[in-house]
Parts: sequence; C-alpha cells; structure tokens
Amino acid sequence: MADLKIPQANKSSPFADVRGHHVAVRVPDRAEALKWYTEKLDWRVVHLWPFADEELAYIAPPNDDTFMVELLAGGDPGPLAAPAYSDLGESLRHAGYHHFCLIVDNIDATIAEFRKRGVKIVTEPFQLDDISRKLAFIADPFGNLIELAEVIA
Repeated sequence: MADLKIPQANKSSPFADVRGHHVAVRVPDRAEALKWYTEKLDWRVVHLWPFADEELAYIAPPNDDTFMVELLAGGDPGPLAAPAYSDLGESLRHAGYHHFCLIVDNIDATIAEFRKRGVKIVTEPFQLDDISRKLAFIADPFGNLIELAEVIA
C-alpha cells in the first residue's frame, strides 16, 4: 500500500499562508525535560526564554528544522501530573490533545535504541494498514505521549 494521498493544496484559500510550527508540551521542570529530550532523543535546544513565572524552550529533532516542540515549564501552580499510561487503549479514554507524531525510517531500530536508552515504551510497534503505517508510542518522564510512525509500502 502506498503512502497517504493528500488532496491538492488550496492556494486560493484566505488561510493559504498557514503552516505548522510547533506543539506545546506542559512539563513540571524545564531542566529535567531538556535533559531527557536531548539525552534520550538527541533533540537540539533552539531557544530558551522566560514568560511570567514560567520557563519555556523550543526544541527540535536532531535532523529536522521544520518542526519543534515548545516545553512549558514552571509556573504557580505547577502542572498536574499526567496519567501514567501502560498502553495505548488506556490513553484513549481521555479527551483533548493526545500526542505528537514523529516519522522514522525504521521503527524497530528506533524502538531498540530507545529501549537501550531507558525510554518508556508505552506501545510496541504494530502495523495499521489503513494508513500505511507501522506505529509505536513512547512517553517522556512526565507521561506525555509521542507517536513514532514508519511509512510502509
């Protein structure tokens, strides 16, 4: 099965200039989050800044300058703890934003490396033919989910 067929771009839309930039992830501790994302996922720190009583950061994957995650840390009161998911099905019981997705070339090799680095594997790789993907889910130390997707032929 081929990759997804995306409809032709609508260049005449009044919103044709809209582009994705980043997703924000709430974390209780910026330093701990930066340590995890840079050491476990090899992400790069793009920018650090304060906002009111919070500490924010843009981080980017090792080889992608088009997508970033904004870490939102600190503040009073601090964030409530996210549920500690043990599997994907359990996580789907909650409304709201669920995860962000990263495309990888080889999901089995990526999961093997994450396992060596002590990353929590929430869902082992599984194939979903309807979207031509092999998927897996990991979690950061705060319970935020990250989907990994390998495009399959």
